[in-house]
Amino acid sequence: MNSIFSLNGIRFFILVLVQVLIFNQINFMGYINPYIYILFIVLYPTKNNRAVFIFLSFLLGLTIDLFLDTGGIHAAASVFIAYVRPVVLRSSFGVLYENYAIKFNNVEFGAKLTYITILTLLHHLVLFYLEIFSISKIILVLQKTLFSSIFTILLIILITIIFSRKTR
Repeated sequence: MNSIFSLNGIRFFILVLVQVLIFNQINFMGYINPYIYILFIVLYPTKNNRAVFIFLSFLLGLTIDLFLDTGGIHAAASVFIAYVRPVVLRSSFGVLYENYAIKFNNVEFGAKLTYITILTLLHHLVLFYLEIFSISKIILVLQKTLFSSIFTILLIILITIIFSRKTR
C-alpha cells in the first residue's frame, strides 16, 4: 500500500514539474499546447478510493493553475475527467474494468488508445471551452482541442511505452 502512495506521489510531483518547466513553454502556432499532467489521472489505480482520486485530480489541476495563473480551468477540467473516468474505463475495457483486473501494461493497445483519446479529448474540450468561454468561438475551441489533443495523446503514448515495465 505504501508503494502505491509513493509511486503516485512521485508521479504527481514529476508530472507537475515536467509540465511547468518543459511543456508549458510549448505553444506551436497558438493551437498546440501539450498537457501531459493528465497522465496522472490516466494511470491512477482503479481500486483506490474515488473521493481521494477526485481530490488529488483537483489538487493536480489547481497546482497547474497556480503556475499558469489560469484561474481554475485546469482544476475544473481535471476534476471533470476524474469524475467521468469510470464510464470511460467501462466503455474502453469492458469486462476487465468490471473485475478490476486492468493492468495498464497488459491490455491491448487499441483499448488503451481509446481510453487515452477519450479522456484527453474531454479534458481539452472542457479546458479550452472554459479558457475561451464563448459559444461564438466554438470553432476555435474545437481547433485547439483537436490539435492539442493529438499532440498530447502522442506524447502520453510515447511516455507510457518508454516507461512501461515489461512483465512476461
